[in-house]
Amino acid sequence: MLQQDSNDDIEDVSLFDAEEETTSRPKQSKVRHPVASFFHLFFRVSAIIVYLLCELFSSSFIACMVTIILLLSCDFWAVKNVTGRLMVGLRWWNHIDEDGKSHWVFESRKASSQDSKTVSEAESRIFWLGLIACPVLWVIFAFSALFSFRVKWLAVVIMGVVLQGANLYGYIRCKVGSRKNLTSMATSYLGKQFLRQTTGDDQTS
Repeated sequence: MLQQDSNDDIEDVSLFDAEEETTSRPKQSKVRHPVASFFHLFFRVSAIIVYLLCELFSSSFIACMVTIILLLSCDFWAVKNVTGRLMVGLRWWNHIDEDGKSHWVFESRKASSQDSKTVSEAESRIFWLGLIACPVLWVIFAFSALFSFRVKWLAVVIMGVVLQGANLYGYIRCKVGSRKNLTSMATSYLGKQFLRQTTGDDQTS
């Protein structure tokens, strides 16, 4: 689980220091990074399949647990360091400065007017679908293990929730910005809805 100390700094920066023109950025339906797209889903889907079927093929809980944790760890590394950057132009990471202060950095690639690269809509859908759906499944598995008293599996399921939830949180922060931006976005949305409703009522009357 991502925890931030009181002395942590959070930075929202532009990946590759390019100028922002996201509204006019063209999209393609073609998968431009098939290998990255494959491994974005392979490790996390494999971990879920092994969790669901391992007891049918193996009586060793240790072997099942180690296999699932290895798959989850590979997925965490691949999604955090490779697939997010290639498929959607997002990256999050942490560094500690010379004073020992921790800094969380959430980066997003912002296309410049001279940038010929385009964002693949198909890759974006694959990325976000896998990123959101799998942690939801691990949360369901956690409640199932808890209510069915499968205590020995709780540690494995919690590991899945933590590792995949961390990537989900990090990339959402990259996508929408800092907490301050989230608050301003929510306030702006509510203001627009209120104004629209008020304008509609005035027109009907």
